[in-house]
Amino acid sequence: MNDHKTQFIFRIFLLFLFGIGTKSYAINPEKYVVNQASSEKFPLVSKGKIAPVLVSKNDFSGVLRVVGHLENDLFKVSDLHSKQINRISTATDYVVIIGTLGKSEIIDQLAKEGKIDANLLKGKWEKFTTQIVDNPVKGVKKALVIAGSDKRGTIYGIYDLSGQIGVSPWYFWADVPVKKQSELHVLPGVHSQGEPKVKYRGIFINDEAPALSGWAFEKYSGFNAKFYDKVFELILRMKGNYLWPSMWGRMFYVDDPQNAVLADEYGIVMGTSHHEPLTRAHAEWSALGKGKWDFSTNAENLISFWKDGVKRMGNKETIVTVGMRGDGDEPMTQGTAIDLLENIVKTQRNIIAEVTQKPIEETPQMWALYKEVQDYYDKGMRVPDDITLLLCDDNWGNIRKLPELDAKPRKGGYGIYYHFDYVGGPRNYKWINTNQIERTWEQMDLAYQYGVNRIWIVNVGDIKPMEFPIQFFLDMAWNPEAFNATNLEQYYVQWAKETFANQYPEEIAEIIKLYTKYNARRKPELLNAKTYSIVNYNEAENVLADYKKLVDKANKINDQLQPEYKDAFYQLVLFPVLASSNLNELYVATAKNQLYANQGRASANYYAKQVKALFEKDSVLTNYYHTKLAGGKWNHMMAQTHIGYTNWQEPKTNVIPQTKVLELSNKSEVGIATEGSENYWINNKQEIMLTSLNSEGNKTTYIDLFNRGTNLFDFKITSKNDWITFSKSNGIINEEERIVISVDWKKAPKGNLKSKFVVTANKQKFDIIVNIKNAALNEAHGFVENKGYIAIDAQNYSRDIKGNNSQWTTIPNIGKTGSGITLKPSNISPVTISEQLPRVEYDVHFFSKGEVKVRAYFSPTLNFTVRDGLKYGVSFDAETPQIMNLNADNSEKSWNESVADNIKIITSLHKIENGGNHVLKFYGIDPALVLQKIVIETETGQLSETYLGPPESFKIK
Repeated sequence: MNDHKTQFIFRIFLLFLFGIGTKSYAINPEKYVVNQASSEKFPLVSKGKIAPVLVSKNDFSGVLRVVGHLENDLFKVSDLHSKQINRISTATDYVVIIGTLGKSEIIDQLAKEGKIDANLLKGKWEKFTTQIVDNPVKGVKKALVIAGSDKRGTIYGIYDLSGQIGVSPWYFWADVPVKKQSELHVLPGVHSQGEPKVKYRGIFINDEAPALSGWAFEKYSGFNAKFYDKVFELILRMKGNYLWPSMWGRMFYVDDPQNAVLADEYGIVMGTSHHEPLTRAHAEWSALGKGKWDFSTNAENLISFWKDGVKRMGNKETIVTVGMRGDGDEPMTQGTAIDLLENIVKTQRNIIAEVTQKPIEETPQMWALYKEVQDYYDKGMRVPDDITLLLCDDNWGNIRKLPELDAKPRKGGYGIYYHFDYVGGPRNYKWINTNQIERTWEQMDLAYQYGVNRIWIVNVGDIKPMEFPIQFFLDMAWNPEAFNATNLEQYYVQWAKETFANQYPEEIAEIIKLYTKYNARRKPELLNAKTYSIVNYNEAENVLADYKKLVDKANKINDQLQPEYKDAFYQLVLFPVLASSNLNELYVATAKNQLYANQGRASANYYAKQVKALFEKDSVLTNYYHTKLAGGKWNHMMAQTHIGYTNWQEPKTNVIPQTKVLELSNKSEVGIATEGSENYWINNKQEIMLTSLNSEGNKTTYIDLFNRGTNLFDFKITSKNDWITFSKSNGIINEEERIVISVDWKKAPKGNLKSKFVVTANKQKFDIIVNIKNAALNEAHGFVENKGYIAIDAQNYSRDIKGNNSQWTTIPNIGKTGSGITLKPSNISPVTISEQLPRVEYDVHFFSKGEVKVRAYFSPTLNFTVRDGLKYGVSFDAETPQIMNLNADNSEKSWNESVADNIKIITSLHKIENGGNHVLKFYGIDPALVLQKIVIETETGQLSETYLGPPESFKIK
């Protein structure tokens, strides 16, 4: 048996022996630092001693800087100071050796002697190996050798070890504590995360006022090298390598010349945003430019301006933005001036080649097809093959354009510019994290399967509070192939486990998963009093109950956490849950105040007070974040306004919603309201009709008894039928009481019934009618019609019929109410519809017949192809499938609605000849559609208006 096989088997044995499974995780996929000693392991920290670190003084200065970070990390963990040395003493039994192949003579010597395998690193991009070497030099028993193929490879290896010993990338940016450990031992074997699958992986700091800018100026006097030192370190600890710096009013190269020097030292690849060509910040033109930002009239000054940018860049690693947009992130011209833009790109490339004195293809460049610039590309404009085409989303997380599957390979490849934060229509969103990693995975996996692997960059706004999705994005960018629909749940758990030292990881994972799901239903800045219905399907109450469950869970965990973790928990979990729950409660209270005021309810005044209290609570939560959290470290970071939007742009300050206060009479006056209606009754001149009850569907309804005055009144409810039950049948009303009505279905007669009960209140009698369906559905199966509809969460299909090359796959948690299903793999061409096509089937049972509407709720995926839209098929039973186009309406109005609602609803019409059991079929034609929910409307006008759609129907298996 050869040495490699022996080593591999021994390594697997150790993994088994010490309980470390071989299951791969995205964060620290292989745990190679443990707390138990053995003769085979390397004692990094043991028995009060710590191994010194040997690094060549000839290595990259960035490597030497990060070695210093490792020494600090080791001290945080062990309370021991590791000594940095440049040569090995014979008294050194154990030493950590760090270096870059071809730059460190120590590493090169180990490679020459065959003690490390240089072939694992030669010619590789950003790769490192970490391994134990016995007797590396005379007198030394063991060395832990971290070797990199290049500067960033070595730096990643160093930070990887830091992560292994328990130092989070967020130790500074989210105050994640470092757990003390007295024994740290490295397992044998070659530990490596290989090469990244995406070459350039980074973040864009954008729209950074007032939060990040206020913080940076208070703590660092601006966006200078002290500030960027923290940013660069964060990016590299997550194995990113690319940055678009803060830009609104900021000038990365001018504000502090050391910014660029430090980026180069760290190995951060710098770029500028989609509308800042040739490394010049937008603000530089205002400060230093001459004339108008118009190439057709001011080319000479622009050329000079751009030349200076390339000269300043020098040999620093940079991806140069080419192209041009208008001044202030606007279109350059009305219409599409292809000839002008082609001439601009040609001129810019001539500048780059002239200044660098290198062949133009040796300077990485990218052209961002952002907003209107994509129109140029769609109408035929092309750029040289070595330029990376940076494709973009729609600023709301929906990718606009991907290469065609049969497109010729480009030397410059393709990239994606994605958004977690945005300023623009239909509404700014930058206050809190609203990003579901499930949607990010689905869209970025789609991009990767279409060959987009040169650049992944994401707009992260102020960095905070986007910590969790940032790490997910960069982890996924390193290896998209490690992620799939089934292991996203585990990512949450593993992240929580590593961030909070294995305290309540499953519970914390669930909170993060659900609060982002709930926030993604509608961005906080888009919420208002009309978002969730307070009369239909208990929608608003259920939304608040969902949030309150998370609040209770988060508060309970916070009470039990080790004290040193509470600051991190507040930032990463507790604050977003408390603040989001409070905001939703604020708007529901506003809705109740407005409706109840119209109904004359005394409780309207209570809700007016609630709105004021909840509005104040928002500021209290923010104030704690700014002044108490981590001793005031994060002042300004939650300063973004988020209440009181009236258009796309933010209000200058949070604005309390308008409420009404009633002047109540000094008497008692009865009012009755019912579920499903904003109407109310104050006299007994007509019968009150309740929403119907069904033994196989909605089993309860309610009435609200309310007071329109200040004096109390009593009430009593009577019914001749003992099978109608009430949550309360008598009592005294101060302001209001909700009475829940249900049926004892065992006692109730079978069939369709109409029953009446009487409410006697304040000497008035109100007759209330309820229709009841007590059906015996012995032969029914599937989802059962009730109240004029059938609602189904997409993942709850009855059957899944696979196709030859694809199948429907469930993406857990991606739906607004449940999960979503999509075709995988994504990189397949559309197929002709047939019985062999992949489909899902839903068993349903109708009581009615005739025309029905099938409303399919999809994620708002855009048509990223050159075809006329993304399509699916839908039919009942043996009906010929209807071909539906998700993107048939591509108007701006349709887009505004779909991204604001975070759903797109497509309706098809079908005819059902007879009631009974039927099969609804969804056929896959195009990949990338994500079906979340289905609502079949069987009786026109019966479906009540709600934001999330009706709750899922009862199902008979």
